[in-house]
Amino acid sequence: MSAAPARRASPLRALVRNPLALAGAVLLALMLAALTAAFVIGWTDPSATTRANLYLLNAPPGTPGHLLGTDNGGRDVLVRLVAATKPTMLSAALALTVAVGLGVPAGLVAGYYAGRTDMVLEWLAGLAMSLPSLMVLMAIIAGLGTSMWISMTALGCMMAPAVFRLVRAQVHAVRRELYIDAARVSGLGDARIIARHVLRVVRAPVILMVAFLSGVAVTVQTGLDFLGLGDPATVTWGRMLGEGFDALDTNRVLFVWPGLAMTLTVLSFFLLGNGVRDALQSVDAASRTGGPKRSPGTRRAAPGVPAEPEAPAPGEMLRVRNLAVGYPDASGDFKEVVRGVSFGLRAGRTLGLVGESGCGKTQTAFALLDLLPRRARLLSGEIRVDGVDVLGLPRDRAGRLVRETIAYVPQEPMSNLDPAFTIGFQLVEPLRARGMGRAAARARAAETLARMGIADPERVLRSYPHQISGGMAQRVLIAGAVTTEPKILVADEPTTALDVTVQSEILDLLRGLRDELGMAILLVTHDLGVVAELCDDVAVMRAGRVVETAPVDAFFRAPEHEHSRALLAAVPDEDHVRPDYETEVPAPRRDGGGAGRPGAANTSGGGTGR
Repeated sequence: MSAAPARRASPLRALVRNPLALAGAVLLALMLAALTAAFVIGWTDPSATTRANLYLLNAPPGTPGHLLGTDNGGRDVLVRLVAATKPTMLSAALALTVAVGLGVPAGLVAGYYAGRTDMVLEWLAGLAMSLPSLMVLMAIIAGLGTSMWISMTALGCMMAPAVFRLVRAQVHAVRRELYIDAARVSGLGDARIIARHVLRVVRAPVILMVAFLSGVAVTVQTGLDFLGLGDPATVTWGRMLGEGFDALDTNRVLFVWPGLAMTLTVLSFFLLGNGVRDALQSVDAASRTGGPKRSPGTRRAAPGVPAEPEAPAPGEMLRVRNLAVGYPDASGDFKEVVRGVSFGLRAGRTLGLVGESGCGKTQTAFALLDLLPRRARLLSGEIRVDGVDVLGLPRDRAGRLVRETIAYVPQEPMSNLDPAFTIGFQLVEPLRARGMGRAAARARAAETLARMGIADPERVLRSYPHQISGGMAQRVLIAGAVTTEPKILVADEPTTALDVTVQSEILDLLRGLRDELGMAILLVTHDLGVVAELCDDVAVMRAGRVVETAPVDAFFRAPEHEHSRALLAAVPDEDHVRPDYETEVPAPRRDGGGAGRPGAANTSGGGTGR
């Protein structure tokens, strides 16, 4: 079964799966529904908010015909509360539009172009943020009047520097990325680069900032009306709060309703903003690492339906066919770094995946382990583990199959052990995650370390990574990989950082584990000496392709591909040893002259370097 992409990630689907974001969306939807109903019923008409029943002053909530009661003027609280939603939301929307409309373009320009433009805009933003916002706002209201349009426009101008600085910082972080440089080199204009590449990075934090500023705008607008600095002819939540505070002695719940409405509104903004940000980030991650790009002729098992097992070759544990891995380029298309890779691996045998740096061998191994970087995508291919098509399974089942079947030994052992935790913790916790008790897991870890040739396993379990040698750290990594008794072991340059003696010991250890456990080993390496000592078969890679696959004896005896012959020819042997140097070395001079300067060598004396 050929691999094909998983269902395209949807921001809406990711948003619905976030319970907090869903709660925020429901609160806002209820508010909009109430406002729409108010328009239909006529509650937003000014006469409806001033209509009073002098026989029902300060009626309690639940009074027939008055769900939330009446105020000290006999006016229906629910009618006024719903009618106040419109001016409050319009005020917040106006301030937010001004803040985003000024801050986002200015931040994009300053962050992308830098230089004097950045300096001037940053200076203006710093100047604006140094002013006391509320004092400036109150001064503007005192001088220009209580118009909502004036006060909220001024508030938006004072919030714009915060948006500007956020966007500027985000753009600064990506403007020197290689994909931005590649887009410039490919001929894309600045406007297209900003719209296509930079805005995608900025949008998630901007959405979160918009949610925060929406709450700030609602709170400030409500506070101004509460202080009597708003339009006295307009019913708002702030004005209702002020009236409720004045009537606290006669109607103690009157101020609760506008306060509750404001609190729920601000909370819904925050929850929805966080949810949208998380949804966009999850969709971006899925688009980078999601299933392979669909191509003609590919098919996939329906979600939730097990992939059809295919009978593997006798003893075959791993089969890779036509594997392709790509990374996005400046145009948004995917450039293949691994293409058409195919090989098989049988139980009890070792396959060496060989090639120079950058040939794609590590990317191939990462594709098998589902460890590709976020921007990478599995474009096509088929990966069968013990006859099961991994890419045809739902993602959770595929991940479980890979975890239970394949283990990984990375290169550079010391950098792959967490220095903050003991060796014992790092070996025991993965076993406990599989349901094993603490004592049993520790006993298994100690037993495995002993199998690795470590003389005092208990001492090593109590040690931190910096307290052990590089060779012992490699043994610890191998122990962590084989404690779960995997069927396949992927070893990525397992001897690169070790000296020759320790390398030989590690290779003997891997060979013994393979024979003892019947594992299949995929050895990723550029060292043909390691291949000759450990491997049964060889797959040679060049420029993302497998150019030759052969048994190890046949490969070293008579390689077929010219690149294989070139790799073998590059291995030093006794016939290609650099001869001793036959030259005179200039003697050091103590007078500060001559020595060390080109053309000033003293050839009249000195020793002979050999």
